[in-house]
Amino acid sequence: MDDALVLKKRGYTLGISLGEGSYAKVKSAYSDRLKTNVAVKIINRRKAPADFLEKFLPREMEILAVLNHRNVVKTFEIFETSDGKVYMIMELGVQGDLLEFIKFRGALPEDFCRKLFRQLALAIKYIHDLDIVHRDLKCENLLLDKDFNIKVSDFGFCRRCHLEDANIVLSKTFCGSAAYAAPEVLQGIPYNPKVYDIWSMGVVLYIMLCGSMPYDDSNIKKMLKIQKEHRVDFPRTKNLAPECKDLIYRMLNPEVSRRIEIDEILDHAWLRGPRPKTQEAARKQADGPSTSRGYSRNGARGESRAENPSLGKKEAEPDAPEDAGAECEADAPGKRACKAPRDATDPEPPPCHRRKSSAHAKQTAHMHNEEHHR
Repeated sequence: MDDALVLKKRGYTLGISLGEGSYAKVKSAYSDRLKTNVAVKIINRRKAPADFLEKFLPREMEILAVLNHRNVVKTFEIFETSDGKVYMIMELGVQGDLLEFIKFRGALPEDFCRKLFRQLALAIKYIHDLDIVHRDLKCENLLLDKDFNIKVSDFGFCRRCHLEDANIVLSKTFCGSAAYAAPEVLQGIPYNPKVYDIWSMGVVLYIMLCGSMPYDDSNIKKMLKIQKEHRVDFPRTKNLAPECKDLIYRMLNPEVSRRIEIDEILDHAWLRGPRPKTQEAARKQADGPSTSRGYSRNGARGESRAENPSLGKKEAEPDAPEDAGAECEADAPGKRACKAPRDATDPEPPPCHRRKSSAHAKQTAHMHNEEHHR
C-alpha cells in the first residue's frame, strides 16, 4: 500500500523526503492529532538484511518505546503493515543536526557549548541509568529543536546492558563512526559500551568548541597511536578555559578504567559554569543563539559566507606536546579546520538552518545502511 495512504488513515499528511537509504527512508508529515510536523522513518523489512531484522531493529523499537526525556527525540508511535513496512513517528528536529549547524556557523561560543553539552550529558545520564547505551553518538545524531536544544536521535545501535557477576557484559560489535570511536573499539577489544559513549561525547564537545575534529580518521593506524598517547591538541586560536580542556582530556582518556564517568561529567567545574551575577545575565547565557530575522541567508547584514564551510579533520602535529593543555595551529598550511563565518563570539544563527532540506535530513542518521553492521 502507498505510504501516503497508510499514513493518511492514521491521521498524518505526508510531506517532503528528508533522507533515504537502501531499505529505510525518512519523510516529514503533519499530524492531525498532535497539530505539528513530525518525522516518519519508514523501514522496508523485505529489503533489510537479516542481522538488522533479527538484532538491531527489535532493540531499537523496544527501547524507543520506553524513552521519555526532554533531550531525547520523542517517539510518538510505531506501527507495522502487512506488507512488511515499519513506520516510526518521531519528533522533528526543525533546526537540523548539530554537524550541519557547526559546518555553517563554525566553532560555537563556549557558554552555548556548555548549555548544549549539559543537555547531552543529562540525556546520556538518563539512558545509562536505564542500562541502555547509544553506541553511535556523533554530531549528525544530535538534532536541534526550534529553541536550539539538543535532541539525541538515531538509536539504531542502542542496546540494553546486562550484568554478569556484578560486572557489565562487554560489547563486541563495532558500532558508530571511526572518527567518534574509542581506541578499544577501533582495536576490536570487547568494550564497556557506557564508557564508549563517554569517549564519543568528548569528540562531540571538542567539535562544538573548535569547529574541527580532534583526530584525523583518514589514517586509522596513526590516529590510534595518537589517541593511545593521550594527546589532545587544541587550536591556538581558541582561548578555551582550562577547565574545559580538562573535561575533554578526561573524556578522551585511552585508559578505560580512568575515563571520566557520566556523574563526574555533570559535576565537573566547567559544566557547572561560572555563576552569573544577575538573572538577566543568566537568561542571556542560557538562551544561546538568537533567532533574530534581521540577518540574510548569506550572513550578517548580507555579508558573504565562507565558500567551503565543511567541517575539517584535525591533523596532529608529529612533535606536539602530550599534556592536556597541548595546542596546535589550526590555521597552519594543510589544516582543514572549519572557519567560523563570523566572529566566534557572535552567537547569531544563520536563518538557512530553517531550510526544509536540512530540517531533518539526519533524523535517519546512518539510515541503517549495511556497512554499519560489520
